Formats: sequence, structure tokens, C-alpha cells
Amino acid sequence: MGNVTVIGAQWGDEGKGKIVDWLASRAEMVVRFQGGHNAGHTLVVGDQTYKLSLLPSGIVTGTPSVIGNGVVLDPWALQSEVERIRGQGVEVTPDVLRIAETCPLILPFHRDLDALREDASGAGKIGTTRRGIGPAYEDKVGRRAIRVCDLAHLDELEPLLDRLCAHHDALRAGFGEPPVDRERLRNDLAEIADFVLQFARPVWRDLDAAIRRGRRILFEGAQGVLLDVDHGTYPFVTSSNTVSGTTGSGSGTGPGAAGFVLGIVQADTTRVGSGPFPTELQDETGRRLGERGREFGTVTGRQRRCGWFDAVLVRQSVAVSGITGVALTKLDVLDGFETVKICTGYRIGDSEFDYLPPHAFDQNRVEPIYEEVEGWPGSTRGARSWADLPARAIKYVRRIEELIRCPVALVSTSPERDDTILVRDPFAG
Repeated sequence: MGNVTVIGAQWGDEGKGKIVDWLASRAEMVVRFQGGHNAGHTLVVGDQTYKLSLLPSGIVTGTPSVIGNGVVLDPWALQSEVERIRGQGVEVTPDVLRIAETCPLILPFHRDLDALREDASGAGKIGTTRRGIGPAYEDKVGRRAIRVCDLAHLDELEPLLDRLCAHHDALRAGFGEPPVDRERLRNDLAEIADFVLQFARPVWRDLDAAIRRGRRILFEGAQGVLLDVDHGTYPFVTSSNTVSGTTGSGSGTGPGAAGFVLGIVQADTTRVGSGPFPTELQDETGRRLGERGREFGTVTGRQRRCGWFDAVLVRQSVAVSGITGVALTKLDVLDGFETVKICTGYRIGDSEFDYLPPHAFDQNRVEPIYEEVEGWPGSTRGARSWADLPARAIKYVRRIEELIRCPVALVSTSPERDDTILVRDPFAG
């Protein structure tokens, strides 16, 4: 049995939460390796619904859960989420939750800067969640971040604050804001330190031990490949690498630890916020897809934009992230359509492309080239075997496999954990 890495293969919101929860019930450790509390996973277990942002999905089942060093951690958001999930009867102890000592912290002035920049950007808004994710990553690579381990050495914080505030005070002045309140920041950090430090540890050692013992590890990505800072629709992306290659650097394991890479793909396409979206439907069909899929962001509550399945973009995600197999979700959203369209290429003027050009100007000009396939009259909702699916729905799945050049390993037919068709067991490699 091997490890599994789960990543979104579109713009996020593909239904990762249900798939990760399904896999987490069979894993022996679950690891978050990038992103922050801008991610949102919804888990439905029986009559309980859990909404997670920072906490790995294994926390619900009591599986040892790791927040790796590639995550940017808002300690106050973490405390709020832990308290909320404890209120739902989930135990969150240091035996279950483990946080890398080297995680950078998201601080209040990161949130301030995120919002100030977005408000000042006018037509250049990128649709940030305003949670301080980007500014925190900037401080990390700028070597001025306050990290989890610094909470145990608050008396030694002054040199770091000098470097940090020299940067942020200048930025804040440019927006007409006062300097960082250093005394308040020190007090806030002192108040939250003990809560965070109870979970802090050298998690790379835990992971190394688990790998040596042959434990099944589930690496849980946030957002989607198309939001990767290098491979996504830049600049309308997140501030971290979301591809499977980040598994090792974001957790403290070698590149071979990723194991089976499972890309989550929904049967249509959705996107939250700004940025190009070649197959977007701003008509009754788009509204119908949104209503059926209940397309609202878990974290932001923003309504998602909806469109037909884009095989070109998913094929790119498969290639740049080394996806072994995909989990196809929300197939039931397409139930009842007489015909269904799949984007197989793009056209700009007289030129055709089998990939999305990298420049935003070209991305906004592309016209999708569609292939039309027969829809199906029956329902796929709740199906748990191929025999439960309409023949045309199976034909649709098979055509997607051909176009994205990757096999389907799982088919999810509702938010319920057990409404899943298993084609290939990711943990079996």
C-alpha cells in the first residue's frame, strides 16, 4: 500500500473535501502541504457537515493530521476553527493535530495589506480572499516572516520585528495607514502562543518515521492546479504552488513520498473570483449548472461562475502535476441535459491551440472549440457502481478519459461519503 496526494485539477471547488474524507478514513496520517485558510473543504459524514479551512480532513476521523511547513498559518483563524469543530464533538488534541514549527504566521497587518491592495487595484483586482495569504508568503520568501517556532522565543523577537516593520510600515504609509502597532502585536502573539505551541513539533520527523514504517499517508492539497502561482492563469492565481510537486517541499518529505497523485475534477467547470474562464456560460444553462451544483464558495460564500467541462485545461493539469488518476465529481449536475458540451481546443482568430496561452490578453480572447455529446435522461445521483449509471453517462466519462489522457479512478455521485464508484484504489498504487 502506498501514499496518495490529492489535488484539485481545475480552479478549486471540485469537491475535494468529500474525496479526501473518503480516503482519510483509510489513511494513517493526513498532511496539508500548502495554502492557508483561504481553502475550504466541506465534509458530510452522516447527518453532520464539517467545514474546514486550515485543519486537515483527517481531523474528523481522529487520524493524525499534520499542517506542514508549506502552509501559512493564521493562529487566530486556527483557534476559531478548532473551537468550532470541538463544538461539533470532534476531539482536537496534540496527539491528533501536529503543526510544523517552521510554518510562517499570517498576522493582522497581512490581512490589512491584502485588502488595501485589492481595494486600490480597480480593474486589476485578482479576486483575493483578503485573508492575508499573499502578503504572508511574500514575507516568507523575503526572510522576514514570524514563524510558529518564534512564539516560543517572544523575548528574542525585536530584531525580526525591526526587519518586518521596516518593510510593512513603508507599505502602509503609501496607503495612508499608520505604522504597525508593535506593542499590540507582541501582546496578541503572547496571548495566542500557548494555544499554537501545544501542537507544534518537528513534523518532518513524524513523517519520516511513518514512511519508514510503511504507513499510508494522505497529502491534501488546497485550491487547484489552475491557481498555481507558476502554472495557473497568472496573475489570477493563489500565492503558492498547488501542484503535486510541492508535496515534498511543503511537508519535509522527499519527492517520492507523493505516491499516487489523484486529481479531483468535476464534470463541469467552475471558478470563483476574477480571471479567464473560456467555457463560462452567462446564460440559463450556466445558472442551471450553478443551482444544481450549489456553487457557492465554502470560505467566501461567493457564487461560483459555471461552464462546460474544459478538457484542455484538465489535460494541462494532468501533465504539469503528474496526475496518476482522476476522481470525477458532481456528475449528477449534468443529469437531464439533452446534449452536453466538452471543450476540446481553443481558437484565436485563425489559429487553434491545444493549450491555454500564458498571457492574460490571449487568454481573454480564446474561443472554445466544442464537441457535443448526448446527455442522459436518468439520474446518476447516489450511484455506487457502473451498473447504476445511465449508459450515456458512462460514455461521457470514457470520453473525458480520452481527452484528458488520464484514467478515472473514482466517480463521486453525491456529497455523501459512500456514494462513490471505485474504479481503481489509489492506496493500492
